[in-house]
Amino acid sequence: MENEKRFYERLESKGVTRRDFMKYCTFVTATLGLSHSFVPKVAEVFAAPSTRPPVIWLNLGECTGCSESLLRTMYPYADELLLEILSVEYHETIMAAAGHQAEEQLEAAVKKHSGKFICVVEGSIATNYKGGYGKIGNRTFLEIAQKVCPQAAATICYGTCASFGGVPAAKPNPGGYKGVGQALNMKTLNIPGCPPNPVNLVGTIVNYLLLGKLPDLDNLGRPLFAYGKTIHDQCPRRSHFENDEFVEEFGSKEATMGYCLYKVGCRGPETYNNCPIAKFNDGTSWPVEAGHPCIGCSQPNFWDEMTPFYQEM
Repeated sequence: MENEKRFYERLESKGVTRRDFMKYCTFVTATLGLSHSFVPKVAEVFAAPSTRPPVIWLNLGECTGCSESLLRTMYPYADELLLEILSVEYHETIMAAAGHQAEEQLEAAVKKHSGKFICVVEGSIATNYKGGYGKIGNRTFLEIAQKVCPQAAATICYGTCASFGGVPAAKPNPGGYKGVGQALNMKTLNIPGCPPNPVNLVGTIVNYLLLGKLPDLDNLGRPLFAYGKTIHDQCPRRSHFENDEFVEEFGSKEATMGYCLYKVGCRGPETYNNCPIAKFNDGTSWPVEAGHPCIGCSQPNFWDEMTPFYQEM
């Protein structure tokens, strides 16, 4: 009770009411496909977690955009998520340690929590030339991942680069970049997006803490609660584009004036994600709502297969 009280006091100091927090818990519960009766239990996971699973976060071939998206999560805020709900043992982008000290912390964390920690990987892995296209501390991304990931209880690929190779794996790909699962020939839970929505990572963590297991996955290793439907099937613009007659009548000119953006290159019909529901920046907006076509960033090989982005497929 004391931890829960302090949690709500911290939220209040940040201008967040208990009502706002419970609305967020209701949203997360609905996102996970759980009944309304789970809302208090989801709130308890945030306010007074019974366990804090150790997490080792690897930054490999990436732009740090995925970490940036995580740092913008709300209720829990990033500091509460990283310091009180999870026990983040290593994250080179946000940790105070650097250089040899940081690498020593990684080694110690893996040894201490072997078989028990969750490994979150951000970024793809270079495989050509023995992984020589990417190194940290004189070790290749491939060597680091080969040592750390197999010792984890579960490996979560956060972002399209870690999940499927992403932009680094686009042609001609001289470094032989691949997603973690493909590079290591192992099963991973994938949360793709460029960047992904932090709600989907938070939802995965809540599922693990609340139900004691990771969520159900699709054939690409993505949580079904977030990637079970296409962008187009959930898009509020879809009602304006139900059939070919609409396209013939209005064409691409009308498509830029509040209607479906398929005629100007939207990849929503081919892309699985919950962007229209979860949105970004505390549920403020998402690309299509802002008038920009979906580019299919949560799909494998999107940089090669979805381009040119502004032409109808």
